[in-house]
Amino acid sequence: MEPLTRRGAILGAAAVALPSAIAQKPATLPQPRFSVSSYSYWHFTKERYPLEKVIDEAARLGFDGVELLHRQMTDESPEYLNKLKRQALLNGLALTMFSIHQDFVSRWADERGQAIRQTWYGIDLAVKLGCPAVRINSGRWRTIPLFDDLMKVKGNEPAIAGYTDDDAIQWCIDSIKACIPAAEKAGIMLMLENHWGMTMKSDYLFRIVDGVNSPWLGINLDIGNFPGDPIPEIERIAPRAAIVHFKTYYGGGEYYTLNLDYKRIANILKQAKFKGWISLEMEGKEQPETAVAKSIDVMRSAFA
Repeated sequence: MEPLTRRGAILGAAAVALPSAIAQKPATLPQPRFSVSSYSYWHFTKERYPLEKVIDEAARLGFDGVELLHRQMTDESPEYLNKLKRQALLNGLALTMFSIHQDFVSRWADERGQAIRQTWYGIDLAVKLGCPAVRINSGRWRTIPLFDDLMKVKGNEPAIAGYTDDDAIQWCIDSIKACIPAAEKAGIMLMLENHWGMTMKSDYLFRIVDGVNSPWLGINLDIGNFPGDPIPEIERIAPRAAIVHFKTYYGGGEYYTLNLDYKRIANILKQAKFKGWISLEMEGKEQPETAVAKSIDVMRSAFA
């Protein structure tokens, strides 16, 4: 019996030592998962780029998922939604997020109510598609009607007479709070983007998110939506980001072109221990069939 006893003691000692060895191994972040927004293939031109074709192209290029733009859909019937969901599944792709456009910045309660109902509808469509998240915007004053003119002043849009940015921020908080019960019931996270408008400044973005104060509201960090040096703002937002939009501008930007330091931005996200989806938004004028292929190579290189 002694040899067996000694053998058991040796095995027991090894079993005790094993967890200690595992605990000492440095933790590593998972490899990033890349998605592509269908916006990369269609920049609001008259003829929509089919979402079915986006899914096929995403699979061909080796993306892990696809983000669907609501305005790009040609139909909202159950048959169309199920077709997209089935196509993504057969291509081994996740449908990562459903992106909608609404505007909560209005002094009129009925207009804010319309934006709330639009968000509820987006949540319902996301459920039917199997998307776990819905991208939302805060909205803006629209005292500068044309987007090109807004870019000339780097997004600094004045409030309408008699109101302040504080009013707009509170409208956003109240409106998003009205959307949270529907999101929670559906199991859908709302992702507030640092888009042109109230969330262009990280201070305003945080005030809205903290004001809503719900685990069902996250932040969609867009690395291209900053009027000045993006690095300080990206560093501020990255630790709180739940998803990231990765911008490229092949052929020159549709609205502007930024010279982004992708490797540095990737390192900021790594330092922030970001683990969510990184979704490409190719916003250049080059044909998407070539520009998106170049973009995923940039993404892979930056995060290598």
